[in-house]
Amino acid sequence: MEEQFILRVPPSVAERIDRLLSENASSSEDKLDLSFSEDGKTGTFVIGDEHFPASLLNLPCIVESYKTYDDSVLIKTADVGQMIMVREEGDPAPDVVEYRHGLTPPMRDARRRRFRREPDLNPELVRRVERDLQNIMAGGTAENIDIEVAEQEEGGETSARHVNKKVAQPATKPDITEPGTAGEDPDRTESEDSDDSI
Repeated sequence: MEEQFILRVPPSVAERIDRLLSENASSSEDKLDLSFSEDGKTGTFVIGDEHFPASLLNLPCIVESYKTYDDSVLIKTADVGQMIMVREEGDPAPDVVEYRHGLTPPMRDARRRRFRREPDLNPELVRRVERDLQNIMAGGTAENIDIEVAEQEEGGETSARHVNKKVAQPATKPDITEPGTAGEDPDRTESEDSDDSI
């Protein structure tokens, strides 16, 4: 695999680079140079006597690079994940390390439109859930849980009553079977019995 990056330059610089690559390199007076500062994110792109500011940016997703020898079989050469953005002298430097857009028009604003957002989680809630899971795995009980108790009334309807408890006690199941459940299949649920559409 090769190491590759994307070099994005202003249109005037692109014409000069195209002209430089199409001519014989020894006869051309324009020379290309790219140097970075110590942070590795900002640098200078030099073409001929002109200096342009450059920034190294991460692409929002990996781009695969291919080449071909016979115009029919493609061979993967690299995974490209970074781009060097060359700017005009007066243009402001980007304040982020990740480029918002992809390389093609459908990937415009790709990070916001195409990728899932990070969930807004309360760190205290995450710590509490981790602590409860560790307690349960160690044989203990969870702390702040919500218990729903279902009671069967005389008319056959079920009413639910919510009970909040700070410390849950392990529930014991009675060995009493409910009337009418002795001959039924335990794997079938009520929704399977009532589904007549099949």
